[in-house]
Amino acid sequence: MPHTAKSATPSAPLPSLLPGIRTPADLKALPADQLARLATEIRQEIIEVTAQQGGHVGPNLGVVELTIALHRVFSTPEDQFVFDVSHQGYVHKLLTGRQGEGFRKIRHTDGISGFLIRAESPHDAFGAGHAGTALSAALGMATARDLRGSNEHVVAICGDAAFTCGITMEALNNVCSSTKRLIVILNDNEWSIARNVGAMSRYLNKLSTSPTYNRLHGDLEKFFTGLPHGPEMHRLWMKWKRETKDFFVESSLFEKFGLRYFGPLDGHNTEELIRNLEAAKQADGPVLLHVLTKKGMGLEAAMTHPERFHGLGAFDPATGESKKPAPGTPPNYQDVFGHTLAAMAKADPKVVGVTAAMPSGTGLSHLAKAAPRQFFDVGIAEEHAVLFAAGLATKDFHPVVAIYSTFLQRAYDQIVHDVCLQNLPVTFCMDRAGLSPNDGPTHHGLFDLAYLRSVPNTIVMQPKDEDELVDMMHTAVATPSPTFIRYPRGTAAGVPIKAAPAVLPLGKAELLRQGSEIAFWALGSMVADALALADRLKAERGLSVTVVNARFAKPLDRELLLEHARSHRLLVSFEDHVLSGGFGSALLETLQEAGVQTPVERIGWPDKFVGHASTVEHLREQNGLAPEAIEARVLARL
Repeated sequence: MPHTAKSATPSAPLPSLLPGIRTPADLKALPADQLARLATEIRQEIIEVTAQQGGHVGPNLGVVELTIALHRVFSTPEDQFVFDVSHQGYVHKLLTGRQGEGFRKIRHTDGISGFLIRAESPHDAFGAGHAGTALSAALGMATARDLRGSNEHVVAICGDAAFTCGITMEALNNVCSSTKRLIVILNDNEWSIARNVGAMSRYLNKLSTSPTYNRLHGDLEKFFTGLPHGPEMHRLWMKWKRETKDFFVESSLFEKFGLRYFGPLDGHNTEELIRNLEAAKQADGPVLLHVLTKKGMGLEAAMTHPERFHGLGAFDPATGESKKPAPGTPPNYQDVFGHTLAAMAKADPKVVGVTAAMPSGTGLSHLAKAAPRQFFDVGIAEEHAVLFAAGLATKDFHPVVAIYSTFLQRAYDQIVHDVCLQNLPVTFCMDRAGLSPNDGPTHHGLFDLAYLRSVPNTIVMQPKDEDELVDMMHTAVATPSPTFIRYPRGTAAGVPIKAAPAVLPLGKAELLRQGSEIAFWALGSMVADALALADRLKAERGLSVTVVNARFAKPLDRELLLEHARSHRLLVSFEDHVLSGGFGSALLETLQEAGVQTPVERIGWPDKFVGHASTVEHLREQNGLAPEAIEARVLARL
């Protein structure tokens, strides 16, 4: 009889490991041969959640093994991790008790934050949301530990893009004079949001790909540590190498700053990472581990398109395709800006664009394609971007600096002393003015009017729609002074853009509707809210409402404002900005200076840091800015 093979019995699926990791102690108890399976499960969870909710996909997929190794070797919250930006903090959150519904709603209403927040968990040692902060913060924490006499470890986890930030280099310069014990992880994936630029990026690439450098350093370290009294011999070798100016083999840049250098290491080899982290843990001086990772590891689309998958909305995990906007959806403000600037630059070679590592996010990628010689990406270096633009402006160029409102805060001194004091013709286009709802307080652009209105020589404006944005860009470039244009995140109003843009008269508002009882003065995106409320008050209460598109927060249309103040019972200001020092404050100051007593009701964001939620509408409801709440306030004041 012919031999008949027995049919294979399908093996039962292995139980999931991730639900059993409620604390880092659970991770430490896991057998080493199960860490690879845990890494796979973590990637699956991140892909599933971000496919539904959006988020920072690529950065988190790239640090799975690194984060597992960190929690395997160290013990938080006693030991402290400081994540730069914390775009890569999802894995840390999953390993520190934040699985379940909170993670499933990450960056949305009732979910956890997409960034590290001290109030969210004791495992979040330092909050973050802007790049380049980790090394300085970690150095401060390590110095405080030394002063206090405790023994915990402090680990700074920095992306390679953080080393394009001036603040990181300032911290690096101070490490050896401030502490004797600090661990720095350089997570090198060659990307910030866009591909990294500049000399530091080229240096790290050379360091990570030089076989001679890596072999010599590895062989010499093994030789000296293998001698009797190996650790002491290795310390003597490191000291001799520094003092003889690299006579035998070149030191890394970091060794010149006094940090012992480990690497480059495979950032997806958990065993290698754990072994080197254990060695760093025992080091008697500051150390830096150079870890090579792949952004988007585990998701083919994210590895192929790392810039798009840095942070995005919902997507199909099988194809990587994002959800398509409905037919007829208006363009995003950033793309209107980008296409307009590209056309302006092609028409005028003196118009140039500057970005700080965000060509796609700001829309300047359109300029990069259309006129590459007039496009400059300076890396995550907002202070340099503004000073660089100031230098260009002294040579008869008109630079347009595209930076999110929240990130422009980093260059405030350069705005004041280097651009405005010299009254240079630099235009600042501030995307994300207002709310970035999923990202939360580190990314909301709610403070720019207050930090700009007080600076002499500034012209500050905000369009009500995309057609007016184009007009304001042409107005700004035609103005020989510092100009600032703020506009919100997301889709524009859906208004056609006229063929011939207009240059607006500076400081002149637009009267949209004439009434007699209440005057609504609205700025930018809040013009639509003012018009809608005026319609309701007319229909429900028979009230006659004037509506003004202010256009300019500085200079104000003083003449029209005083006219309305003397002819109406109540003035109401509308702004997508904090009330303290904002547009409404400017109206009050103008009335006070003129001795006019007309009451003013100010509509804007309260004096607090606004959290994250699924939509702008959710945040408005939580902060008293829903349409019904605004209507009630206006009627009560009337």
